[in-house]
Amino acid sequence: MIGSSVVLRTRSWIVLCLGLLAASPAAFAANCPGHPDALGTSRTLVVDPREHPRIGTMQYRETLPLKDHEVVLTFDDGPLPKYSNQVLQILADECIKATFFIIGQQAKANPEGVRKLVAAGHTVGTHSMDHPLTFDRMPIEKAEAEINGGIAWTSAAMTDPSKLAPFFRIPGLMRAEGVENLLISRGIQVWSADFPADDWRHVSSDRVYQLAIQRLEAKGKGILLLHDIQARTVAALPKIIRDLKARGYRIVHVAPTTADQPATPTTPVEWLLHPPTETTPIARWPSVPNFVFTQTGTLPAPSLADLNAQTGHQPLLPRRTKALTDVAATLPVPGRDLFAIPEGSIDVLMSTTLSRRAATRMAMAAETPHGAKGKAAKPQGRKTAHAAPAAPKHAAQAKTAGPRPTRVASLKKRA
Repeated sequence: MIGSSVVLRTRSWIVLCLGLLAASPAAFAANCPGHPDALGTSRTLVVDPREHPRIGTMQYRETLPLKDHEVVLTFDDGPLPKYSNQVLQILADECIKATFFIIGQQAKANPEGVRKLVAAGHTVGTHSMDHPLTFDRMPIEKAEAEINGGIAWTSAAMTDPSKLAPFFRIPGLMRAEGVENLLISRGIQVWSADFPADDWRHVSSDRVYQLAIQRLEAKGKGILLLHDIQARTVAALPKIIRDLKARGYRIVHVAPTTADQPATPTTPVEWLLHPPTETTPIARWPSVPNFVFTQTGTLPAPSLADLNAQTGHQPLLPRRTKALTDVAATLPVPGRDLFAIPEGSIDVLMSTTLSRRAATRMAMAAETPHGAKGKAAKPQGRKTAHAAPAAPKHAAQAKTAGPRPTRVASLKKRA
């Protein structure tokens, strides 16, 4: 048993090593004669535009079903002989196949450049006739004319028009739902991208290289957007390819389905940039399915006989509760005089701040005298508690005036 297990483990390691060797860049470079260090093209991915009409996570939910460390190179706005021919040579030296989105005016001015792309085995799509950056707001009739013009002139430049792929990238990625629906209705796949390198901006070639690698490393795979009409792209492309090779990335060539070439088998979850796993919680609850019922009849309501109960056996409410409800119904209604407050009373005056002083005077007037005999009454006011004793000439008046009233200060505190 021990010997057999060792043999099985050895065979597993051999198979694993052979698989890694087959997937190594050296294996891909073997198909590139004269360039043993070439990156090469790892595989061809065949897609059906009608099954997945929008791709590229810069704008859409889905992207190409790539594995980890797989890259698709795309180039826009060509062909422009001065730079497009250099890009073609760099790709040929590395045996890399890419996807080009052609402008109709460029194909009209340089049909030979289109034929070179097809002869080199690259995939050719379209990018409108004049590259207007107003697809998101132009009338649908004008957008359709732009689409048709790009397709017509690119097809005319080809020796075999059937080589034109039903792929379209909106200029400037200025998407519009009406334009997308028009393209999809004609079986044309709308391409965005997963990350750009900003090579259309006024930046250095080193910056283009840095952005391409940084953004690819952040996502781990995807569609790279470049332009084959820029000098900075020509300068940055060899460094990008060299770094892709050093970091273990693989190039994938994308082609549309044909009668002789069916779509590569995939699952729907593979078209997501980062498919969820069993250990990742779902982002939202699944929708409730629409059930189809075989019968729509309603069941009869149960009766007391179904519950083994006798009708009239017990009231619905307990006797105590029922008695209380009868008593509550016989309580007398309180009279209106119970809630009446006489006008000018102390309670009414004390309810407002402005009338508290008047209420205090009324309370002092109505209070029964409690002062001691022979003591003089103190005058009202805030300083009454600290007033000096009365003069002797007023002693008689103090005796006749009666006892001292309650302090005003204490009444104010109570109020």
